[in-house]
Amino acid sequence: MTVVSSKDFIANDEKYFEMALNDQLIIQWGDNKFIIQNYIPDEEPDIIFEPDEDFYRSITVDELRESVKEHIHKLFLNQ
Repeated sequence: MTVVSSKDFIANDEKYFEMALNDQLIIQWGDNKFIIQNYIPDEEPDIIFEPDEDFYRSITVDELRESVKEHIHKLFLNQ
């Protein structure tokens, strides 16, 4: 694992991206830390999320927009 400052990473990004192919890289920016890991797109993901109750209760953006419009109209009409 290698830790570098954000300033050093920006100045030498190609070097650190190559390093990330073989090692975990942590970029520190102030108190924040960002991890860069090698990603292999050929591998099948370990976790597959199945829709649950919450998914089926969800609404679309258009449904939300209509609901909000109705609510705002009611608020203004009752004043």
